[in-house]
Amino acid sequence: MAGMLQLLAWLGVAICLLPGVAGTQPQAGPSPPLTRLPLQLLWAGLELDVMGQLHIQDEELASTRPGRRLRFLLQHRVPNDLEGAEQRLQQLQRLRKRPPLSPWEFEQLLLTGLSCIYRLHAAGEAEERGRWTLVFALLAQETLWDLCKGFCPQDQPPSLGPWALILDPFP
Repeated sequence: MAGMLQLLAWLGVAICLLPGVAGTQPQAGPSPPLTRLPLQLLWAGLELDVMGQLHIQDEELASTRPGRRLRFLLQHRVPNDLEGAEQRLQQLQRLRKRPPLSPWEFEQLLLTGLSCIYRLHAAGEAEERGRWTLVFALLAQETLWDLCKGFCPQDQPPSLGPWALILDPFP
């Protein structure tokens, strides 16, 4: 299962690191987008503590400026419970018709998906795991919607297969 978590984390990071995929360019500012965070931070692994907070496992990397920034984002910009993740998902679904997400919004989308993976793994009951799975799948769909804006014919996302029609309660 740990290998699957790492694979999913890498997929999220790979999407984020492809230059220009989201249709936006990184902007100068006090908080650079995730694309500027070293991959070492996510490769080092994250852990979910008893309080529901995600932390970088490698203390040395966590103490660096990018590590502190990632910790801040995980603690203050990423929902740490199921209701918060569902609420963020609904916000993103309402934004489908507008231009692509800003680098900051896209960063939060990816980190929320990553958070869902860890929380899914830690969920104890089948119903909770099912809800986390649904939120993660729909966040993945929203990621594809955003990446496709301006590139896909007729603003349609790439084919997500028949499961997407079942999963998305807000087409």
